[in-house]
Amino acid sequence: MLSVPALIRACHPLPALAVTAVAAALAVTTGRDGWGVVAVTTAVLVGQLSVGWLNDALDARRDAASNRGDKPVATGAISRTAVAVAAGVAMPLAVVLSLLSGFVAGAAHVVALLSAWAYDLGVKGTAFSVAPYAASFGLLPAFVVLGAPGHPWPPVWLVAAGSVLGSAAHFANAIPDIDDDLATGVRGLPHRLGAGASAVLASVLVLVTSAILVLGPPGPVSLAGLVALPLSVAVLVVGRLRARRPGSRAAFNALLVVAVIDVVLLIATGAVVV
Repeated sequence: MLSVPALIRACHPLPALAVTAVAAALAVTTGRDGWGVVAVTTAVLVGQLSVGWLNDALDARRDAASNRGDKPVATGAISRTAVAVAAGVAMPLAVVLSLLSGFVAGAAHVVALLSAWAYDLGVKGTAFSVAPYAASFGLLPAFVVLGAPGHPWPPVWLVAAGSVLGSAAHFANAIPDIDDDLATGVRGLPHRLGAGASAVLASVLVLVTSAILVLGPPGPVSLAGLVALPLSVAVLVVGRLRARRPGSRAAFNALLVVAVIDVVLLIATGAVVV
């Protein structure tokens, strides 16, 4: 019997909702009407569901070997086939929903989804594992902007910010699971660099994202930007200092705080894009 709660847990709900919320908020700030916001939100949500389900279907054996109690397929709460079918249904639906924003915008989102699927299908275990994250996160704001009234071309700095932030997310996301991944044969770029180097690189990348979002938009730097950039630096420095204590997660938590600052800046820049 199909377990709906297990199916929901298998889609990686928190990351899926977070990415969807950012896309929806950016759609609002770029001037989309109510229908346009709904089109973006549903397309991104369904696309994220497809990626999450595909990930759990493909990683079922590795998750079971690592005793991942948070993975419904690995614990037997839902079958691998059911999750794979859900991914296969969600992907073409996401394509259709993406095209509601126009052909060019829809194509950008479809390419982003194909990139994310490529990661799950094998790129995650290579030295190029960061590439799908960079491509997919860079194309997400492009999708939103291209479907805005007048179909403006997304500025390079906005796409670059999304791409760099996505790269940071890849390294940060991999850090907690590096040992389990290595034990099950996954050797992506973070695994090859190690947890320490990946944490430093992720911190640098979120700071670079902050700089792009503050300095990239035309015109004088906003008050928010004047506050955000030094605040990001301060948070990362404090996090690194507090991380000297054994077992401390201060550096990782600081990284998450700066990522949130970057997301707020990303959403706020929507008004100057169109």
